[in-house]
Amino acid sequence: MRQNKFIISLFFLAFLFQVNSAQVFNEQIYKFSKALGSISNYYVDSVDEDVLVEHALVEMLKKLDPHSVYINKDEVKAMNQPLEGNFEGIGVQFNLLNDTIFVISPISGGPSEKVGIQAGDRIVKINSEDVAGVGISNTQVRNKLMGEKGTKVTVSIKRRNEPSYIDFTITRDEIPIYSLDASYMVDDETGYIRLNRFSATTVKEFEQAIGELQQKYKMKNLILDLRDNGGGYLQESITLADHFLDSDKMIVYTEGENMSRMEYKSSNKGVLKNGRLVVMLNEGSASASEIVAGAIQDWDRGVILGRRSFGKGLVQRPVSLPDGSMIRLTVARYYTPTGRLIQRPYDQGVDEYAMDALRRYSNGEFFYQDNISLPDSLKYSTKLNQRDVYGGGGIMPDIFVPYDTTHITDYYRNLLRSGVFNRFILTYVDRNREQLSADYPDFKSYKDNFVVDDQLMSQFTEYSVSQGVEVKEDELELTTDMITNQIKALIARDMWDMSEYFEITNSKDDAFLKAKEIIGDRRSFLSLLRSN
Repeated sequence: MRQNKFIISLFFLAFLFQVNSAQVFNEQIYKFSKALGSISNYYVDSVDEDVLVEHALVEMLKKLDPHSVYINKDEVKAMNQPLEGNFEGIGVQFNLLNDTIFVISPISGGPSEKVGIQAGDRIVKINSEDVAGVGISNTQVRNKLMGEKGTKVTVSIKRRNEPSYIDFTITRDEIPIYSLDASYMVDDETGYIRLNRFSATTVKEFEQAIGELQQKYKMKNLILDLRDNGGGYLQESITLADHFLDSDKMIVYTEGENMSRMEYKSSNKGVLKNGRLVVMLNEGSASASEIVAGAIQDWDRGVILGRRSFGKGLVQRPVSLPDGSMIRLTVARYYTPTGRLIQRPYDQGVDEYAMDALRRYSNGEFFYQDNISLPDSLKYSTKLNQRDVYGGGGIMPDIFVPYDTTHITDYYRNLLRSGVFNRFILTYVDRNREQLSADYPDFKSYKDNFVVDDQLMSQFTEYSVSQGVEVKEDELELTTDMITNQIKALIARDMWDMSEYFEITNSKDDAFLKAKEIIGDRRSFLSLLRSN
């Protein structure tokens, strides 16, 4: 079995590199089998041959490119869940606070919501086993609550103002993993949608959100936020880009040494072919995000705003191995409609490639557009307006927005690292949920009227000190606006959902505010699509 796994992987690599000589290929297989057999039979100590084979696979693939990788069978299952768009369990968002499992919220339509579990409930027993005050970990909680669809689990709940535990027997079911973080109206004409990945359900979620914004609010324009969206399924990105383009427009094409050119073009099914469009990117936007942004930029369909994207333009094909593990093997490259290669160089090796983001940061590329090297040899012209765009790795935005560290103090970084925000808000909302609901019956009243006053801010800083985060007065003053905005946003998330969270955080986000300014001025927007 161990040798079979390696032999199958060599077969596909042979296909990739056109190893057509049966004699050469058989010699390679024999060479590896001989080495492994010798180790197994004669090595001075006992060895784990599974470990040796896996190590050989990992090291072999490292010699190819940064995105050809070996994935063991456990990692395969964990990797597929976010992209398949669901997992099986009871359907709650939870957090551990003071060794207690707090339900942040039941997932809408999930089995926990159906039986009556509420935000703020504490799970104290799972199948009669105590889980409060026993040092349980996040992983252990997930393992106990997740399980095959149709199986049952009983949880005992401690609910505020209830004298005794409440038992719920929950039948596990498929639980959706959403790729759409937020959807709301920015103004009377402009909507905002944020996607965190391209999963099997992304287009469906997008179409549902767009339909609601168009029908309910008469949305005409869109800000599409793809920041920190690391990609996912190719077909989902193609279908999403199709919604913005006229028919028969190239979206992306792929090509490799052993893979013939494949072209993907738009149809006539788009739901937002007109209206102004701004796409937000940053250094965490990769792969499928870059396909969407590249097509929109090359066809002069919208304005790209932010910072240069990651630059991941290699196409992987999964190769399943006998034990359930797999190889993700690079077989082609992505190119935008103008012929730009999305993939950034990796000829210096995997380790250097992994340091690229830090290098960009150190070189000042996150802060100054002039620090980005754009040689004329990588210059291309857009399809309609002949604007200059650049290849060489990633998508360069039309409007550069620098990374703002003005208010990012060491104190604020320590608050984020320590998890103080989430723990404080969880406790605060748990104690004040009824009063908050009475004072702010809907999100609009909360957004317009709730203020993080001095008393709440004082409670927060005192709590942060109790959690080991030292307060420095000069840093606190510099970062107070960010702290109060984050507190307000997190309360909104726990009272409503993620859309409300982003609606508040975006109000202090320089990139979003610039996108809002551009999309709101028709003349300025159109001039950006005509000029270099």
